[in-house]
Amino acid sequence: MTQRILVVGPAWVGDMVMAQSLFKVLRERSSQTEIDVLAPAWTESLLSCMPEVRQAIAMPLGHGQLGLGVRRRLGVTLRDRCYDQAIVLPGSFKSALVPFFAKIPKRTGFTGELRWGLLNDVRPLDKLKLSMTVQRFVALGRDVNQSTSESIPVPRLDIKQPIIAEALERLSLARPTKSVLALCPGAEYGPAKQWPAEYFAEIARARIAAGWDVWVFGSDKDRVIAETICKLAGESCINLAGKTSLQDAIHLLSLTDVVVSNDSGLMHVASALDKPLVAIYGSSDPKFTPPLHDKAEIVSLGLGCSPCFKRVCPYGHTNCLRDIKPEIILNRLEETSLSSLNKVAEK
Repeated sequence: MTQRILVVGPAWVGDMVMAQSLFKVLRERSSQTEIDVLAPAWTESLLSCMPEVRQAIAMPLGHGQLGLGVRRRLGVTLRDRCYDQAIVLPGSFKSALVPFFAKIPKRTGFTGELRWGLLNDVRPLDKLKLSMTVQRFVALGRDVNQSTSESIPVPRLDIKQPIIAEALERLSLARPTKSVLALCPGAEYGPAKQWPAEYFAEIARARIAAGWDVWVFGSDKDRVIAETICKLAGESCINLAGKTSLQDAIHLLSLTDVVVSNDSGLMHVASALDKPLVAIYGSSDPKFTPPLHDKAEIVSLGLGCSPCFKRVCPYGHTNCLRDIKPEIILNRLEETSLSSLNKVAEK
């Protein structure tokens, strides 16, 4: 029997990638499960790479907007879909409103701000047992008494070749004939998660000297740091920041060979594309939101002041990032590349 589930999804790229682990668990429970995801409109291109999702439903309100009337009207329009269950991933009061107005009979989520009544399958959140974001997402898709030690499916994004071809043509890029290093220097959360531009440039120069191409990815907000990296690195460093949609970035990243990234949404995308990856952590905690595949090398100094989870370093020095010197990342790159080659050879 078909079960219809509405998932109220997160508003961050990395979190939405990790939410795919939940979608996989739901489909493992029953192959007849139909999953729709209510989330910001920009997530549609990401969700389209997840075969577990039937439909993305755009949330018409921006981050932080209550819009009670808008949420009520949206919920009413969803009643005809006859969902059996809603799973609410964000912890806010407003995120639980649409499933309530949609009269979905089972509304699952963790205890959050003033959500009693809006949710009727309320789970306590044990932050010690569920120390990772992905564990919390997956737990909401399993029975309340199910063991938290069960394996978690790894996110895997599906790539569509016509989208790659169209993006390459539009950006006047040739399909790579040499190895490509992808750099992801942005971090939507703030500068306390951004490794210095000059360090990224040093990595780029070293790879270019070894005969590689370098592509720099990011949103329009990352255009300046990407321009700085490319200017310092030379003409074989191609700046794609601000020139690609999220859909473009996902598909072009699939063409690259190794990725160096801050803790960011694109880091999780690279992980879900199964790319060898060096992930750099500053103010955030690699134990809370790590890349989820086995080809990732995580670099974090674990200073006494980190993780502080601040957008801007409260001490003004950002030593948790500045003290991660380029040679450390270059060494990790060599280890990551060799490890990946060995795994391919073993197969």
